[in-house]
Amino acid sequence: MNLPAVALELAAATVLLLYAVSLVKKGVETASGDIVARTVGGSGGRPRAAVYGCVVAIALQSSTAVAMLAAGFAISGALGLDIGLAVLLGADLGSALVVKILSFDLHWLAPLFVAAGGLMHLKASMRKITEAGRAVLGIGLLLLSLQMIGHATQPLTQSPLLPSAIAFLGTDALTVMVLAAVFTWALHSSVAAILLILTFAAKGLVPLEVGIPLVLGVNLGGGLIALWLTRGLPVEGRRLPLGNLLFRALFSAAVFALFSLHARFVWLPGDTVAGKLVNLHVLFNAALVLIGLVSCGLMARLVRLLTPEAPAEGDLAAHASALDHSLIDKPAQALAAAAREVLHMGNLIARMLDPVMAVIQSPTLETVKALRSIDGDIHRAHREIKLYIAAVNRGVLTEEQSRRGIELTEAAIHLEYAGDVVAKNLLQMAEERLDGAGAFSQEGWRELTLLHAAVFSNVRLAANLLVSPDPVIAREMVRQKEHVRRLVEESSKSHLERLRQGIAASIQSSDMHLEIVRALKEVNSLVTTMAYPRLRETGDLLESRLVPAA
Repeated sequence: MNLPAVALELAAATVLLLYAVSLVKKGVETASGDIVARTVGGSGGRPRAAVYGCVVAIALQSSTAVAMLAAGFAISGALGLDIGLAVLLGADLGSALVVKILSFDLHWLAPLFVAAGGLMHLKASMRKITEAGRAVLGIGLLLLSLQMIGHATQPLTQSPLLPSAIAFLGTDALTVMVLAAVFTWALHSSVAAILLILTFAAKGLVPLEVGIPLVLGVNLGGGLIALWLTRGLPVEGRRLPLGNLLFRALFSAAVFALFSLHARFVWLPGDTVAGKLVNLHVLFNAALVLIGLVSCGLMARLVRLLTPEAPAEGDLAAHASALDHSLIDKPAQALAAAAREVLHMGNLIARMLDPVMAVIQSPTLETVKALRSIDGDIHRAHREIKLYIAAVNRGVLTEEQSRRGIELTEAAIHLEYAGDVVAKNLLQMAEERLDGAGAFSQEGWRELTLLHAAVFSNVRLAANLLVSPDPVIAREMVRQKEHVRRLVEESSKSHLERLRQGIAASIQSSDMHLEIVRALKEVNSLVTTMAYPRLRETGDLLESRLVPAA
């Protein structure tokens, strides 16, 4: 047996498997992202939410993708914590069902899917068909990668070292479970991890007594992935993956305790070890959905206790500028200081925007003046950042440092514009209410508060992006922008319908309603531009929303 050749082929097959999973996810998201997002965000009761999560996870072949979508809706306030937990549990089951489907002998479909998907992706003129072809191509490559893994592991069955290695692992099931969890987190795909284990089991490399802790570890590691990816999000976004991880950890511990007590798992359906393991994976997640639907409320309360709201920023101490002029000749440190000051600008915008709807509803002269004073701080911060980065640019910078300086300058400009919109447009509405302008209709006010919550969540995401320039956060910001655009369209249509019906409150507040909608949309557009540099780097940003000419 040529061990280096086997290792190289196995590594190549694993990378192809991960790439195929990402192709399917991107293809489905791009082809029908709006439908997917609305499905997750429009969840009803817990059973329906679990079904929606399951369906979307099957479409995306990723429970982590569903978790990221749900976290975005939780941040905007559109998805409650207990309903969101039901969505994630359903997504875990959907991911397990994907593995079950792929465990069947589908090798004959690989060339068909590669050929059909490749032709659709390369030749179709409509964007949705092109992206659907990407997803089909991904499924074909996924099946092809499984064949490669099976071929690569074939020589291992004759290795004299294998029996002793397996025997050693069988004596320490806890270590096996922990290693499987870490491996799954490193792959960032529970589907890929469990498929690798099943392929090894099908080749006789993994006995049942080793496979059971491996499957439990994969389920535990799958929960770690979403928790890691949401680490920079606001607390509302982090609660969902934390609750899901706690569900998985507690249930994994319970099943592992039974296994440690030498409980026999021969009752598992399946004629082979691989069959028994994939059925254990599905049954584990199905049972977790049933338990979770009953106890999502209790878990939501526990998660809120573990992740309390951050205390509101106070004015106990004056802000100390991070712009240290002694660092001007050290571009890397100077740009890091500038980023901290841009982050301060983002926090000031959040402090202005957060209470603005309450101020419009019940304005006082003092609250309006207090918010206007924050706009002055934003202008000063913008001016200082602009001059500071200009001074840094006079030195010798690398191409990457120069690009970072431009990004920070543009971010400061857009944040200043956003502050102007709040001060000159939204606070103007509060002043009109002080002068006796009419009240809003109940339905109109509900629409405005939902829109404000969505925009405010994007402002917080923009601040998190400055701390952690993760493309996942950038993608969520752009998704949230599309969500805001839909809210604006729906609110405008509903408002015009109320005017047509002659509702007095809507007629009296019509100008204010439309101005608030326009201002919030503009603030959202300004902060979302901060996500574009990250998405350009990863190739996730289109140059135009126009359909290419035939």
